[in-house]
Amino acid sequence: MTLEQKIDKAIRNVPDFPKPGIQFKDITPILENHSLSKEIIESFAKQWEGKIDAVAGVESRGFLFGFPLALALDIPFILIRKKGKLPYKTVSYKYDLEYGSAEIEMHVDTVSTGMRVLVHDDLLATGGTAEAAAELIRKEDGFIAGFSFLVELGFLNGKERLEKYSNEIECLVNY
Repeated sequence: MTLEQKIDKAIRNVPDFPKPGIQFKDITPILENHSLSKEIIESFAKQWEGKIDAVAGVESRGFLFGFPLALALDIPFILIRKKGKLPYKTVSYKYDLEYGSAEIEMHVDTVSTGMRVLVHDDLLATGGTAEAAAELIRKEDGFIAGFSFLVELGFLNGKERLEKYSNEIECLVNY
């Protein structure tokens, strides 16, 4: 069985969550499977080894595989969090959502000029949050080496939104 098939089999579909008409892709069964989780980290590490200087994980599910990936590659992990969650001086980026807006931030001293950063999150939908993370990194003169996601909801065309930053967009399973 391929890694994609294993991930697909492990993901739990939860209908009508968080609202009617949404088919939620629950990755918690993957987290409960240590061998599958390890295989996912190894796959990401193989793809990105030698190509990046840091992994930026987007709050909060981007931390789940982003931090272990950074450890596997022996590189720094950058926290990208919702505004007001980080204790030190931060740089922030505000972006629009379907209904309203959001703001994310990271510490001012995490990205250095020219640093090749991989933006990682669990799921690529419309690409708005990943795009905001890329803009935040660029704001600090970092270079977007690519994006990685466990799951892509391909029908929402999020990849198209991210291609202006990098053509290196890895998704392990697509729906």
